[in-house]
Order: sequence, then C-alpha cells, then structure tokens
Amino acid sequence: MEGTVFGLNEEQIADFFSTWGVGAFIIFMLFIIGEIAWKSKAGKTGTFVLFFVLAFGMVGFVAKAIIQKIWGM
Repeated sequence: MEGTVFGLNEEQIADFFSTWGVGAFIIFMLFIIGEIAWKSKAGKTGTFVLFFVLAFGMVGFVAKAIIQKIWGM
C-alpha cells in the first residue's frame, strides 16, 4: 500500500474533500451568514438579502453536483 493514506489514494482523497469537505464549508458559511444577520439585527428583508447575495456563489457548486449525479459522471 505504498503511496496511500489510510488505504486511500490521492484521487480518492481529492474526490472526497472536493465534495464533502467543500459541502461542510458551505454549511459552515451559512451559519456565519446567519450570525452576521443576527448580530447586525438585519430584520427579515436584510437577512434575506444577506443570504441571497452571500450564498448565491454556492449555487454553482450545488448545480455541479446535481448535474454530475444526473449525467452519471
């Protein structure tokens, strides 16, 4: 098992962290956005704007995962 970490090769580790690792960071960022909205007392509209604008960049990552699942990549 030369060149492996815990029985996983580099490709398997990269695949795991590019999906689950980035997904975990996305969830963490959503909690951060919620905390920003709460601490700034943004209200309903302000909270919506914060989540919409700051979380909009995550849509591409989620769309990529869905497209890969549908197309069987």
